[in-house]
Amino acid sequence: MVSKLNSVKLWAVVALLLGGTAAIKLAESPVRAAGDNERRPVLVELFTSEGCSSCPPADALLAKLDADQFVRGARVIVLSEHVTYWDRLGWRDPYSLEAMTRRQQQYSQHFNLDDVYTPQVVVDGAAQLVGSDERGLRRDVAQAAQEAKLDVKIDSAQAEADHTVQFRVRVGDNASSLHLVAALAEDRVESTVARGENAGRTLRHVAVVRTLQDFGTGKNDGRSLAVRLPDRAKSGGSLRLVVFLADAKTGRVLGVDEQTIRQD
Repeated sequence: MVSKLNSVKLWAVVALLLGGTAAIKLAESPVRAAGDNERRPVLVELFTSEGCSSCPPADALLAKLDADQFVRGARVIVLSEHVTYWDRLGWRDPYSLEAMTRRQQQYSQHFNLDDVYTPQVVVDGAAQLVGSDERGLRRDVAQAAQEAKLDVKIDSAQAEADHTVQFRVRVGDNASSLHLVAALAEDRVESTVARGENAGRTLRHVAVVRTLQDFGTGKNDGRSLAVRLPDRAKSGGSLRLVVFLADAKTGRVLGVDEQTIRQD
């Protein structure tokens, strides 16, 4: 036992002599907590409406999260998804889409909710809460950032003259059973509401979904894909292309990426 201990000490001395320079450099470098340099992508979807008086605080919180990225360890990718069921109550939201209403209804089934509501936030398809609940949003985003994710990468994305965005998606792991979904969102918009609960207010939104397309399974192998912006959304401003992989049965998002595209 004594000889083994002496041997360990000898090797420790040799290692110290050989690695002395490296040890000094390490001591001079700033020490960072594990994960400081890694931000895992997290998808945050806000179901909202310009006809809902409770929604502007949630819209503002989403914009703050998008700009400040205030949850440690998370690279938050946001989407504003405007629903249609408020349109009949005094103000037709110019950004509302039936596809967003259907998407929220699907989430309602996944979460066993009695009904849909606004403002509602869904984090990575795995947690839902009131969209203006900042404390809860921080908690759920932080939790989502701890989960393992597929390495989804958008490649060769570009806008064409007909307002179609061409792109490819590559995934580091085998994800052939997951649905590939792509959203085109206007970077920033605003409108002055003339009627309804928010009458007289100027409302501002970020990452407003203008079209969302489910490509189904098996499309994340680098093949060329395309999604087209609707005519009424051709504003000429910047677009966000958001691509994510989701489990169709549970709605859970297992990987997401984003790229900003300038319209000509």
